[in-house]
Amino acid sequence: MLPNGRDTVHTAQTRIIYVTKRNGPKSKYTWAMQETAYPDINEILDSLLSQMRHILRERLVGLYLYGSLTTGDFDFVTSDIDLLAATLCDLNDTELEELRKMHRDLARDNKAWEDRIEVAYLSVTGLRTFRVQSNNMAVISPGEPFHVKEAGEDWLMNWYMVRERGVALFGPPPKAIIDPITHAEFVQAVRDHAAAWGGGIELRPRRNEQAYAILTMCRALYTHKNGEQVSKRQAALWTQEELPEWSRLIQSALEWRQAWREEQVDHTATYPETVRFVNFMRDQILA
Repeated sequence: MLPNGRDTVHTAQTRIIYVTKRNGPKSKYTWAMQETAYPDINEILDSLLSQMRHILRERLVGLYLYGSLTTGDFDFVTSDIDLLAATLCDLNDTELEELRKMHRDLARDNKAWEDRIEVAYLSVTGLRTFRVQSNNMAVISPGEPFHVKEAGEDWLMNWYMVRERGVALFGPPPKAIIDPITHAEFVQAVRDHAAAWGGGIELRPRRNEQAYAILTMCRALYTHKNGEQVSKRQAALWTQEELPEWSRLIQSALEWRQAWREEQVDHTATYPETVRFVNFMRDQILA
């Protein structure tokens, strides 16, 4: 029996938990702790889930894996691990501090994955009301330490991908906690995000962040033209065919992405061309 009153049974493919309801019989959640092709990642996911359950106990409603690990074209060297932790309510200060320490220790013990894991902690209320109001969300992501921010409709693209392509590592299926998001809403959100990149969002000058901006705009253009989401690499190769005049810069972005830990880099040398590309792509999408 676990400290939070749950029994757990392990099999090779599936974990089954029995949740004892107050004044009621046990109910059963079954979820696929699906093995990825990468033992290191499986170990990290296992560790994160175990520690989250210890810290949050019954306040952890579900943990969902999404992004390239579930949609394909994951690159072990450069891709991130993307997770959504759905909680029963907003987290308190003690929980936030324990989670901050958990992520700090994880980065210390797994140097290859430092700054490559994004986890968003949002209440189920926030997941159901993000269209009409912003809610507090704790998040750690590449380039940003663990912190609390407001999350609203600007996260629609993420929740669409969780709902449609995400995998439940723990808890109910994602469609049980995220209301339907139409494909048209998703495509429009991609267009809006692209418009913000070229407008109100200041591009960061570091070369790996330039690569992120270039490849993100390639994917936005692909979604705008074809109505579906593909990986950054797939979108980059497609954009090179569509816009050969930008092929060299796009190829450079793919290479910068592979060498993202290099320190001896002149970040400013490529920045002006990156800004021109982002603005050009914004105009293509908004035309």
